[in-house]
Amino acid sequence: MKAYVAGVGMTRFEKPETREWQYWDMVREAGTAALADAGISYDDVEQVPVGYCFQPSTAGQRAAYELGLTGIPVYNVNNNCATGSTALMLARQLVEGGAADCVLALGFEKMKRGSLGGGGAEGGDFATSPVARHYGVMAARHGFEMTPPTAQIFGDAAREHMEKYGTTEAQLAAVAAKNHRHSAHNPYAQFRDVYDVDDILAARVVHRPLTKLQCSPTSDGAAAAVVVSERFAEERGLGAASLVEIVAQAMTTDTEESFAAGSCIDVVGQPMSRAAARQVYERSGLGIEDVDVVELHDCFSVNELLTYEALGMCAPGESGKLVESGATTYGGRWVVNPSGGLISKGHPLGATGIAQVAELVWQLRGTAEERQVPGAEVGLAHNIGLGGAAVVTMLRAVRGG
Repeated sequence: MKAYVAGVGMTRFEKPETREWQYWDMVREAGTAALADAGISYDDVEQVPVGYCFQPSTAGQRAAYELGLTGIPVYNVNNNCATGSTALMLARQLVEGGAADCVLALGFEKMKRGSLGGGGAEGGDFATSPVARHYGVMAARHGFEMTPPTAQIFGDAAREHMEKYGTTEAQLAAVAAKNHRHSAHNPYAQFRDVYDVDDILAARVVHRPLTKLQCSPTSDGAAAAVVVSERFAEERGLGAASLVEIVAQAMTTDTEESFAAGSCIDVVGQPMSRAAARQVYERSGLGIEDVDVVELHDCFSVNELLTYEALGMCAPGESGKLVESGATTYGGRWVVNPSGGLISKGHPLGATGIAQVAELVWQLRGTAEERQVPGAEVGLAHNIGLGGAAVVTMLRAVRGG
């Protein structure tokens, strides 16, 4: 059975502690918008997966209760930075498997100011961290410095890429400059200031070679997506122009390849992303050459470059040249992160994966206003969580009556 996204909604992503709201306020705002966008009520929803990382158990229920008290199942989902896409994947599986005809995927996060910790690895607590093996690879090859752990492991991946392929700091900065430029047209983005490559390079260094403007911020916010079956769409008369098909989706976790070479490029997820993309291409019958617009997990500028290679947008080591060429912005072969990506739009962990899909739905409907990618028909979302999980989703516009 096919699954479609019939409605999306999100809050603006905000700097933590700058807006007087709680996580349930965020979900009420995003969920209400998604239901209205689909033209349905919460009474029509049969199941609700809710993604978040930094709230207690059953916070999903507390949040969903703002939308209605109908007694339906609510699932609490936590998969690090891939949490939102994991919630969406559960929604799709419920619909495709025939267990439900209408599922609401929710994701939210209320975070603290400052750099994100290392999943238990901050302060060198490798032994009890769920990412102990990942940070162990980093420490064995690069040592451990007194910088934010997540920036450190991705920064070390950038150093490896530079050493192996000759990637330059200017190419890393070009990713951030592009995404900051894109976010200027996104009213949901946490940051809308435009910076050029020199500005990016001149910003404070977080962990060499990554500067502050190449790192995604901590953020508050929520996103929601209504996923429905073909039967539900037909019975409710949902217009084809508003539906976006989830053509294929895949989740992968770490394999031996992630650790075999002792490389930070591998432990931060490039092999997982490559495997998930391969599965999606096989299942959908579509390739990266068919894709018009991409929302990918640029938690740090280097991860966008690593993901270009994992998705097959270029050969290994060619990603720096790809972004410099303009191939991943308006007028190029693809538009990558028209929302501004995590670097500019923000990164409330539980909401990120669903927010990526919300952007793609707007793009494929042709309603993204100043951000619109001309003629967009096929979109791809990539969401990754250290520890690890990678989710790739292929979406396609639905046309006709």
